[in-house]
Amino acid sequence: MQKETRVTVKIPRPLYRRIQQVIENTGFSSPTDFIVFVLRDLMGEVETKADSDDFSPDELQVIKQKLKNLGYL
Repeated sequence: MQKETRVTVKIPRPLYRRIQQVIENTGFSSPTDFIVFVLRDLMGEVETKADSDDFSPDELQVIKQKLKNLGYL
């Protein structure tokens, strides 16, 4: 049995196209690379906050806005 190293995540096509436009002329070679970078960054913030107290209302608003910008909310 082969260990899975990647999974497929579906996002809206218009969001994918926006990401393609955003990453033009950047160091990202694909929308997938950009999405992985953003999610790792967001998870790093969440994990850092999990080690401290609960989120403040302002911090929750920032996280919600980031998720909205990514098309999840």
